[in-house]
Amino acid sequence: MPTYTITELAREFDITPRAIRFYEDQGLLAPSREGAGGRNRVYTPRDRTRLKLTLRGKRIGLSLSEIKSLVDMYESPKDTEAQMNRFLGVLSQHRETLEQQREDIDMSLQEIATHEEECRRLLAALAEKQTTAG
Repeated sequence: MPTYTITELAREFDITPRAIRFYEDQGLLAPSREGAGGRNRVYTPRDRTRLKLTLRGKRIGLSLSEIKSLVDMYESPKDTEAQMNRFLGVLSQHRETLEQQREDIDMSLQEIATHEEECRRLLAALAEKQTTAG
């Protein structure tokens, strides 16, 4: 079975070794230790897959606790239907959150546009006043 070093995984996924250690601290990865005093981390294909799923979850904006519960769920493929339904539930909830954020952003952008328009109108009025007064 192939194994990976922290440097190899960091290079492959274009992240820092520090990020990998952080995911380990969060319980997402559990490498074995080798060498003097267990200083060298040894990652298995399972760890590599868990890291890949973690990064995929982060890309779509899931929290680390959501990612951990989903990744842990795949460790025991006893009830695939229940797992898929749980995953759909997490994705649905995340979609709702993002859609609400998008709605809030759209509203903020509209307010900004209104204020920009008002400022331009006031500046144009000031410029016209200075032209007629001068």
